[in-house]
Order: sequence, then C-alpha cells, then structure tokens
Amino acid sequence: MDDKEILHKEIDLIQGVINRMANNSFLLKGWTIAIIVGVLALTKDTLLTNDITYFSIILLIPLIAFWYLDAFFLHKERCYIKLYDWVVENRSETNDYLYNLDYRRFKNDVDNIWKIMWSSTLIVFYGITALILVGITIYNITI
Repeated sequence: MDDKEILHKEIDLIQGVINRMANNSFLLKGWTIAIIVGVLALTKDTLLTNDITYFSIILLIPLIAFWYLDAFFLHKERCYIKLYDWVVENRSETNDYLYNLDYRRFKNDVDNIWKIMWSSTLIVFYGITALILVGITIYNITI
C-alpha cells in the first residue's frame, strides 16, 4: 500500500466514527422529543391522569440523561476531529499511531463533557425543553 492509500483509509475510518457520533447525537434529540411529547400527550386528559405535574417533573430525568449522553457523544466527536486533523497534518512525516483510533490523547484538547453540556449548541435544545417542562409544572401547581 502506498502512503496516499494508507492516509485515505485511515481518515475514512476516523470519518466513519465521527459520522456515527453525530448520528447518535441526532437520534438522542429525536428520542428526547418523542418521549416528552408522547408522555405529555398521553397524560393530559386521558385515563392515566388529569394532572401532568408529576409527569413533567419525572420527564426531567430522561431529559438530563439524554443531555449528558448528547454531550458525551459530542465530546467524543470533537476528540475524533482532533485525531483526524492530526492524521492529515502528520501522516506524511510519521507512521506513529498508524490506524490507531484511540481518541484519549486528545481529551485534554477539547472541552470536558460538563462544559459541552452548557455549550450554546446543547443549551438551546435541552435548556429550552427543560424550561418548558418546568413551566408546565409551575403552571399546573398554581392552577
């Protein structure tokens, strides 16, 4: 195999991982909305209950779990992007870490999961959703 084939195969492998992480993030957002809307739709004026206060509070648990998982996948995606950049920049000069998909050497080069949870990309989606759930709870308590 020549150097260009090695480089292309290696960046294809890394790009595949990056795509999977981005897809996981997308799926988490879809599941979040589906669960919240489904539970709220089934609880309002149905056989389950007329009071959705408790359900809106309970829905904060999966929301926070999905928020964390989304930040986790985004963190890994950013690590793999750093790995991708390193391979593109350095593969012509060295064969160190050849086909090594271990992202951990780049963990300190990206924000930690907690910072990513509060980044503008995630706070808009999950923060607004959390505010809506809290608003539903407060509205139902005050009625």
